[in-house]
Amino acid sequence: MKKIIIIDGGPRKNMNTAAMLLSIAQGIQSVSEDIEVKIERLYGMNFKGCMSCMACKVKGRASNVCKFKDELTPLLQEIAESDGLVLGSPIYFGVITGQMHAFLERLAFPWLSYNDYSLTAPKVMPVILTRTMNNTTEGDDGSGWGNFEYCITRALGAPEHIDAHNTYQVKNYDLFELGGFSEPDKRAYREENWEKDLENAFAAGQRMAHKILG
Repeated sequence: MKKIIIIDGGPRKNMNTAAMLLSIAQGIQSVSEDIEVKIERLYGMNFKGCMSCMACKVKGRASNVCKFKDELTPLLQEIAESDGLVLGSPIYFGVITGQMHAFLERLAFPWLSYNDYSLTAPKVMPVILTRTMNNTTEGDDGSGWGNFEYCITRALGAPEHIDAHNTYQVKNYDLFELGGFSEPDKRAYREENWEKDLENAFAAGQRMAHKILG
């Protein structure tokens, strides 16, 4: 059976990033029941970023999977043996969350050879990158993943991007000091675009499933 791992780098279980990733998962499963889909939430795991232990670079025992032992280790090995990878994160201060950044350090550093600076993953697979953000499409400069997107492209192939813009930050704006935002404007945008965003995510999941099944 084929397997796709979905990594949720957002802190909230039932908000925008989680919803987009669930739609991707549903899109995958709509194509075939022969693809296992597993969603992992980084905020529910106890792990750190790269510890610079260099265990993945030891002569004669170099590895392109992180060797540091914590709760993330089994997931990194599972990804190495999977057939597809989906990464999702809200954008905070213009970049992915700290948890997603720490995860990507652990995922990508073992791919990097300090002999010839090549990037080699254990297995080439399709990748989807998903960002959710308060920024509008006009204000989005495409940033967020930083150098990690370059690493992913070199090691796994060019990822597909599925993003959601101008998302709701909270469900009830009356309860929070968010006066710099027009809730009616955000609601109007959401009513016009949110279901389309979810449909785009669903379709991206279908495309990934078809790629994997050939």
